[in-house]
Amino acid sequence: MTQVHAGRPDAAFWRGKRVLLTGHTGFKGAWLALWLQRLGAQLTGLALAPATEPNLFELAGLAADMDHRLADIRDAAAVARVVQETRPEIVLHLAAQALVRESYRDPVATYATNVMGTVHLLDALRQHPGTRVAVLVTTDKVYRNHEWQHPYRENDELGGHDPYSASKAASEIAISSYRDAFLSAQGLALASARAGNVIGGGDWAADRLLPDAVRAWQLGQTLPIRRPQATRPWQHVLEPLAGYLCLAQALWQDPALAGAWNFGPHAHERATVRQVVELARAAWGGGAVHYENEPTGPHEAGWLALDTSKAQAQLALQPRWPLAPTVQRTLGWYRAQGDGGDARALCLADIEAWERAA
Repeated sequence: MTQVHAGRPDAAFWRGKRVLLTGHTGFKGAWLALWLQRLGAQLTGLALAPATEPNLFELAGLAADMDHRLADIRDAAAVARVVQETRPEIVLHLAAQALVRESYRDPVATYATNVMGTVHLLDALRQHPGTRVAVLVTTDKVYRNHEWQHPYRENDELGGHDPYSASKAASEIAISSYRDAFLSAQGLALASARAGNVIGGGDWAADRLLPDAVRAWQLGQTLPIRRPQATRPWQHVLEPLAGYLCLAQALWQDPALAGAWNFGPHAHERATVRQVVELARAAWGGGAVHYENEPTGPHEAGWLALDTSKAQAQLALQPRWPLAPTVQRTLGWYRAQGDGGDARALCLADIEAWERAA
């Protein structure tokens, strides 16, 4: 049996593994695709075409080193066909409609993607046995938010006010059901992963804090902030991605670890939107901001933090980059890329720096 190094992705484990990654054209998915390529995995990606221009998937040239398949997770037949043809040993599911405000604009598409898209993947795995490990990514927002001042644990109540949060909570129930009713008996170790807010270079989605800031400041515009006191568990994108990879490694060796897992920074690292913006302004060297006194727009949770003690104890995972250097590194990525830097090289430099961190 391959020896897996606790607390970090292990190239000896991933080399040659057949891996299906959904959502590989998105922000997190592109970073994970690059990391898996670097680790030597035999990678297939299933996703829609990139949603933004520019986008990290194309800038980093990821299609050249993988089996890149464009398909809609809402198309059950297409999902089943990819699973049948590629026979993945490990599945990492990131495909999602991941924006809270977009979920208010189009709740039906959000539920179709996040709930039924997840069900389509689960049922494809049921119909085509052979996959050994699957990690399905949801969100830290799956918990019924009581605005209380303690971090949420994996066994806390699920819920969701906005359609995005509710759709992800519903997908958690589907994941648990398929694990208990079908997939455990097939020998598939199935886990869900709940991660906090991620930041890092290469995200150009709308309604995300640092991409909005970079767009505004590059144009000399003022960044409007709707909810400056909202508190979130911010982390560099590589932190939860390492968690997903380490969880898959652990599940391969011990299927009893199947279940729900939180990934996020230490509890004391949670910060308000205002604090993150001020760190970003310092890293950028300035930038106009307008903080609104009264929240505008649809409801969003005001306070959220995760208890990650389970991952720390059982996977030996410790966050490596505190918030301030994470923001500095992220703004530095955008500035370097905007000045002509190669996106793939910038991402690889961050991955290598993360792997070297104590």
